[in-house]
Amino acid sequence: MRKLLLIILLLSVPGRLWAQAPTHTFGLAEEQFVLDGKPFQMISGEMHYPRVPREAWRQRLRMARAMGLNTIGTYVFWNLHEPEPGRFDFTGNNDIAAFVKTAQEEGLWVVLRPSPYVCAEWEFGGYPYWLQKEPGLQVRSKDPKFVAAYQRYIRAVGRQLAPLQINHGGPVLMVQLENEYGSYGSDKDYLALNRQLFQEAGFDGLLYTCDPAKDVANGHLSGLLPAVNGLDKPAQVKQLVRQHHGGQGPYFIAEWYPAWFDWWGTPHHTVPAATYAARLDSVLAAGISINMYMFHGGTTRSFLNGANYKGPGKPYEPQISSYDYDAPLDEAGNATAKFRLFRQVIERHLPAGAMLPPVPATKPTMQLPPIALTNGRRLVAQLPKPRQNAQPLTFENLNQAYGFVLYRTQLPGGRMGTLSIKELRDYAVVLVNGQRAAVLDRRLAQDSVTLNLPAGPVTLDILVENLGRINFGPYLNDNRKGITQRVTFGGQLLTNWQHFGLPFDDISKVTATLKDQPAGTETGPVLRRGSFTVNTPADTYFDMSRWGKGCVWLNGHHLGRYWEVGPSKPCTCRPSGSRKAATRWSCWSCSSLNKLNC
Repeated sequence: MRKLLLIILLLSVPGRLWAQAPTHTFGLAEEQFVLDGKPFQMISGEMHYPRVPREAWRQRLRMARAMGLNTIGTYVFWNLHEPEPGRFDFTGNNDIAAFVKTAQEEGLWVVLRPSPYVCAEWEFGGYPYWLQKEPGLQVRSKDPKFVAAYQRYIRAVGRQLAPLQINHGGPVLMVQLENEYGSYGSDKDYLALNRQLFQEAGFDGLLYTCDPAKDVANGHLSGLLPAVNGLDKPAQVKQLVRQHHGGQGPYFIAEWYPAWFDWWGTPHHTVPAATYAARLDSVLAAGISINMYMFHGGTTRSFLNGANYKGPGKPYEPQISSYDYDAPLDEAGNATAKFRLFRQVIERHLPAGAMLPPVPATKPTMQLPPIALTNGRRLVAQLPKPRQNAQPLTFENLNQAYGFVLYRTQLPGGRMGTLSIKELRDYAVVLVNGQRAAVLDRRLAQDSVTLNLPAGPVTLDILVENLGRINFGPYLNDNRKGITQRVTFGGQLLTNWQHFGLPFDDISKVTATLKDQPAGTETGPVLRRGSFTVNTPADTYFDMSRWGKGCVWLNGHHLGRYWEVGPSKPCTCRPSGSRKAATRWSCWSCSSLNKLNC
């Protein structure tokens, strides 16, 4: 079986079909959930269908059952399902209904979180980029332009998922309204509008809200169950829920964090398993239901990672492609020590006579010989047709969601000056006459550099990468990408720009231009290609520790980004029984690829 590897390297060091009559009932009692008339303690774990290849869904769900989970929680991602206005995609890895049905087949219930806003360390918090194209549009508000787009989307989601609610014979126990809205605002009319839109879309079962403890008052809508995030002291959880739910429960921790995520340039985050095993034990002993965030993180493939930003003077923090999250089930889908410890805790709280299924064996791995990447070309050697404009245009102006845009202009040389980019978003490789001259990085507040231009006419190229739109906080409505204001050199405004869109959304459009020859010795971004053959499918890893910054595609599938800045926390890969040290940011598991067997 022949496999193709392509690397981009930035050389930087109203009709609805309903299910049959319901076979189960689910509701709220004073202190607990009730399933088919009996007390039910939800032991749920979060797992996101786009972060796991469809071919691996079932294996991951079986691992959830083996750890003791009886429920799976998942967001629904607007920017995946409506990449352009009115064009919906619920196919392949985006087939959320198939994911829910697979969970049901594996004996798991589902908690559904279809809010247009998901956060989730995901690009723009799940919002599609094109909302930023509409001047003045405000997400998470009653803005009529936003509400019209929201309504179209949630109705499309309802056609897929409303028939899978438990009151229609499906596995969906509850549906979450909005998502931690109390951390963003307190407009109860907006929350009520959310409920109305959900109900009109067919979500007529049990709705709930979720917020961190300090924000429940802002984010809760009267009449709905208030779930609590990030709090696991049983007495406090119960007191808070009772305060906002008529003096009673049931009690649900909608996001219980035994782990955390990573962003570029920081150590890999880990959370002690033993500490959180004791907390899990106390929560379950108190009869409180949980949704573990995350049970299995997987990989944020393509350019879909998000970013955090808290305002001027604060760092911009784009998240990495790995969503390992230090979760009980690791990025490759294998059980960790945390998994085994949590399983022991959950076993102590099973109903009388219940037993957990055995833990599936670790998947086989293999070691590949070195892959030669000799074929390719310089990125600037063959560019698409440009768009002209006097001032730089943003990604949104260019109708481009993700990837790169190359900005090009001409200026006289033979002088030294400061190149300054106002509001660069987010990372730029500066080329002078095709040679790399500098790198500017929003993470480090780098927006200017001194250049010594050679004599004669100079071609200035600025290759800008969208490192991820902000996914949390007050800056959701300030999420345009590219050069978002102006460029000056020596204090003079630069104009007359050519814009070359490089979204890399279909790598097959690029592979045809790669020649069977070395990419050359020039500095600057390059495309390189190599191939290798696999006889027996197994997991493996790509070690990118000697590379700088870029992206990797394998058989057309975008694995995500790599970057020399780390996280630098070592991890251990074990191909073919050996121990090979790699780094977390370069430890790519082939099991995290769609339609791929290595």
